[in-house]
Amino acid sequence: MKAAYNNLVNLKANRQGHIGNILFVTSNKGKFDEVNMILHGSATMARAELEEIQSDSTRKVAIRKAIDAYEKFGAPLVVEDTGLYIKGLGGFPGPMVKWTVGMLGKSRLCKIASNLKSRSAYAETCIVFYDGKKVRVFSGIARGSISARPKGKRGFGWDSIFIPYGQSRTFAEMTAEEKNRISHRGIACRKLRDFLVGKGRIRTGSIQY
Repeated sequence: MKAAYNNLVNLKANRQGHIGNILFVTSNKGKFDEVNMILHGSATMARAELEEIQSDSTRKVAIRKAIDAYEKFGAPLVVEDTGLYIKGLGGFPGPMVKWTVGMLGKSRLCKIASNLKSRSAYAETCIVFYDGKKVRVFSGIARGSISARPKGKRGFGWDSIFIPYGQSRTFAEMTAEEKNRISHRGIACRKLRDFLVGKGRIRTGSIQY
């Protein structure tokens, strides 16, 4: 696996002329596309299902995933974990949102939120860069509310039920560029990008957001 990774990165780096390519370990193509857009094409996707610890902390889940991923690939890499925290449910489902939506469905989760005193929620992404020596965490939070029903066909996961504050549309009703400018993942990824540029690991073109 390590040899395959090195061949892939070297090929892409030579073709695109980047200082280096950042390995982003994920099984979610939608997440990769959003991150790679902000990193200006400097990421290389490595598909892997990483086991997630049972925790209500997105940060802890992401760090554990990064350490496990490094054991698989043996190279500097990035992983991320995202949670949806609904105020009226005491912060549930948090990092377990993927499984919660899978079991209940988005429409049912909207109905549950409709019976709460508050539909307020926030989404948090923690992106971890790990080089085998030091763990660096970049977090982003988007505050908003759960919609009355799923709306929109763009995006992925639970984008269709989250309306960020100051907006009338869900993430799934926005273009990728619109979402990246205000989303939890976009905020976290810009912090990662600034770190990587500062360390000379990637070179960016015109920064739009």
